[in-house]
Amino acid sequence: MSIPLHDPAWLERMYNNRALVPDYMDYLQRWALDSAQVRANCPCALDLAYGPEAGETLDVFPATRPGAAPAPVLVFIHGGYWRSLDKSDHSFVAPPFTVAGYCVVVVNYALCPGPPEHPVTVPHIGRQMEAALAWVWRYIGQHGGDPRRITVAGHSAGGQLAAWLLTSVWPLVASDLPDGLVRSALSISGLHDLEPVMHAPFLQQSLHLTEQHVQDASPARLQAPAQGLLYSVAGGDESEEFARQARLIQDAWGTHVVPRCQILPGLNHFSILDALTKPGHDLHHMALNLLRA
Repeated sequence: MSIPLHDPAWLERMYNNRALVPDYMDYLQRWALDSAQVRANCPCALDLAYGPEAGETLDVFPATRPGAAPAPVLVFIHGGYWRSLDKSDHSFVAPPFTVAGYCVVVVNYALCPGPPEHPVTVPHIGRQMEAALAWVWRYIGQHGGDPRRITVAGHSAGGQLAAWLLTSVWPLVASDLPDGLVRSALSISGLHDLEPVMHAPFLQQSLHLTEQHVQDASPARLQAPAQGLLYSVAGGDESEEFARQARLIQDAWGTHVVPRCQILPGLNHFSILDALTKPGHDLHHMALNLLRA
């Protein structure tokens, strides 16, 4: 399939989700309001530092259903094309999982492009996510979570990061970390090859992607992980490119690593994240299946 990488109008149609969903601001405002209510009313530990840099913080929402065994952990990574949004906009993801007996961690990261004295790139954010997962491995037991059962879910840019974390060589990140630290991942409308993003004018002005960044940060260009599972999904009302990106990672890594790739009908780039939080929806079931594995 030939991709018109040098056609700005095509890239805009395929990748500018805020233009494709005119009422996107209604989603973002509702997410922020619902998330504030979650933080006010649910048990949580907020703004825990996983690193020394500004923005290297995470929120922990312990399982609210008591159980004798430590709870499997869902780590959620927000989207926003690596340049916008915040963990505080996504606390609403936690309650449907905490009431079912799971521990949820919502992570933050520095946003591109960063200040001139400390530029932020997509690979830099990937290293931050490795540091966040190292924190989860070391300390989630203090919050009732099981570090041996970590699933990462991410939306959009967060989907790229979730898939990418399956390829991390954890003992090289830190000597105390085990192989297979991330047992499974769920990429929701994820970007698995960043080459089109590198050519999109509306994104490149803040991301400053290089060819080396594309190679290093595109999960579909990396060797399939030796262990772990990935589910890849996109919405049926998203652009053809997001459907292609969802299928691309299964083609690249094979069905033994990506056994499920699905285009979910009736969902756009924003409503698909709502579906994750709806018990009974297929996407919610997919997350539960990974957490139970």
